[in-house]
Amino acid sequence: MNRYSLGSILQRFGIAISFVLLCVALSLLSDRFLTLPNIVNVLRQITINGIIAVGMTYVILIAEIDLSVGSVLALTSIVTADMLQKGLPIPLAILIGLALGALLGAVNGVITAKFRVPSFITTLGMLTSARGAALLYTEGRPITGLPDGFRALGRGEVAGIPAPVLIAGVVFVLGWLILKRTQAGEYIYAIGNNPTAARLVGISIDRYRTLVFLVAGLLAALAGMILTARLNSAQPTAGVAFELDAIAAVVLGGTSFSGGVGGLGGTLLGALIIGVLDNGLNLLNISSLYEQLVKGAVIALALLIHRK
Repeated sequence: MNRYSLGSILQRFGIAISFVLLCVALSLLSDRFLTLPNIVNVLRQITINGIIAVGMTYVILIAEIDLSVGSVLALTSIVTADMLQKGLPIPLAILIGLALGALLGAVNGVITAKFRVPSFITTLGMLTSARGAALLYTEGRPITGLPDGFRALGRGEVAGIPAPVLIAGVVFVLGWLILKRTQAGEYIYAIGNNPTAARLVGISIDRYRTLVFLVAGLLAALAGMILTARLNSAQPTAGVAFELDAIAAVVLGGTSFSGGVGGLGGTLLGALIIGVLDNGLNLLNISSLYEQLVKGAVIALALLIHRK
């Protein structure tokens, strides 16, 4: 096999090869890794990052970035929990939280698209503003004691499958269908590949940029609700650095920062690698002092294999 064919295989399947190698290594190092309870636990753990990463994939596909998803998650979680404690029906409280997430995302999109502010700057500002609003809303205190019906989002099961896993699965399937089977998906790839050409053929670039950021905010809010339901607590400090794991999952999955290249299949594998790595480090009792170092090294190695 020549170098060109080997390089092609690594470029196409490198992330999948990295995932398999990681699973094999952890199964040899820990006899608990491949047990059914642990596999279910890994799937449950990746749901938050996975849902956020779907929105991040859309954003990066149009050659933008969203640094605010962790703060949006925190603010929407706080507002939703507060509405629940005030006695609002669970569906209405959830709808308010999702609407707030979509609104915050749309604000990012409008400022980026209409006012030509780089998305890095726009979302960095939203990161700070939303986090500050979450802290002010509760004066830095968590909101606990949520209704059992709401907690089912994070702790419930359907036919033995955790509810968060089912929700994340639906999000990935819908996200994939939109990208691969709809005109909107074609437009997103077109904008990422060549925004000038996309504008010339009549695509409303500003509208789709705004919609993409709206989706990212909406999914951050959904992830926040699942996290809040699982912990039975809405924390104003929740979601710190969640955007970094989401970006890592997207980039590991092969989506290019230059836009127009990538998809949700790769993002799912990227999220699985990060989740399996976190789980494996816990099973091996790796000190938290070394966790980030080991995690960063493994992610870098996976990227090298994938890009070779």
